[in-house]
Amino acid sequence: MSDTTGLAEPGTRTDVPDFSGWTCPAPLRDQPRVVMGHGGGGALSSEIVQHIFAPAFGGELLAELGDSARITLGGTRLAFSTDSFVVRPLFFPGGSIGDLAVNGTVNDLAMSGARAAYLSCGFILEEGVEVPLVSRVAEALGAAARTAGVEVATGDTKVVESGHGDGLYINTSGIGLVPDGVDIRPQRAVPGDVVIVSGAVGAHGVAVMSVREGLEFGVEVESDCAALGGLVETMLGVTRDLHVLRDPTRGGLAAALNEIAVAATVGVVLQDKAVPVPPAVANACAVLGLDPMYVANEGKLVAFVPREHAEEVLAAMREHPLGAEAAVVGECVEAHPGMVVARTGLGGTRVVDLPVGEQLPRIC
Repeated sequence: MSDTTGLAEPGTRTDVPDFSGWTCPAPLRDQPRVVMGHGGGGALSSEIVQHIFAPAFGGELLAELGDSARITLGGTRLAFSTDSFVVRPLFFPGGSIGDLAVNGTVNDLAMSGARAAYLSCGFILEEGVEVPLVSRVAEALGAAARTAGVEVATGDTKVVESGHGDGLYINTSGIGLVPDGVDIRPQRAVPGDVVIVSGAVGAHGVAVMSVREGLEFGVEVESDCAALGGLVETMLGVTRDLHVLRDPTRGGLAAALNEIAVAATVGVVLQDKAVPVPPAVANACAVLGLDPMYVANEGKLVAFVPREHAEEVLAAMREHPLGAEAAVVGECVEAHPGMVVARTGLGGTRVVDLPVGEQLPRIC
């Protein structure tokens, strides 16, 4: 950044940073302050990571920008991940911030093929929050950990002044073992891979929004919040040569696919009608002007699978409770590298861009 400490011309402000020396592209250049979109999992999130955090921290592991880091300690292959949870409201149909804190981190580890083993848990509590509410969240978190087969091994508690914490926030970090022969990362997608989603998309974002905004859609939409470790183990039981796994949380399926396309320098072609969307979610999105492909999920994954294994992997997924609605939605191609397109029911093609921010903020 340019030096702004020198003498200024009369009448000019000296407390405004000079962005002329920045190399990062708009819109980050045009945002002197953090906005909600910087935490939405879209283009703004990508820019602040790539142009501020990654250069500041450095390191080859971070540069992969996977859901979890793959590390080796004492000859043992591990996956390591951390995530923070600021969802509002704290409880919603199908889950709570406690469930998210476990399942979100377990799923990040699973996207590297790892079996989650231990979690850390940090609670940031706002002064004045009701102790029974904290207890409810802690009980939900503990139950989710037991269901996922992980142990909360360490933690921390901090309290901030009233008005500075929105009730409570949670951070969890997790560590798990990566099986021998497994190499799952975004850079491994290649033309010819078949793209599979594990089930219908969009339920989590709509469930959170319906409670937050007091909306009714004729039928209650429940979050899909779940731990995906068992489903991934089922898939690895078919073949350990899975190329990419990603849980499409913030930014939805669209953001996940764009990130993979860019990381692997490949194109992705979707079939619009093949993407499963629950009727209630489709109706809610139609009313609100949202695209289900951009709505967050918390219990779904997208997989890039070598074509020769795709049929068998899909069949195995459908035998698992969390993959009963699994479907092939597209393929990886050489054309338009770094871009995702969808073929519409009318025979046309549309570009599925990386969202700027999140259509529905504060969903995890």
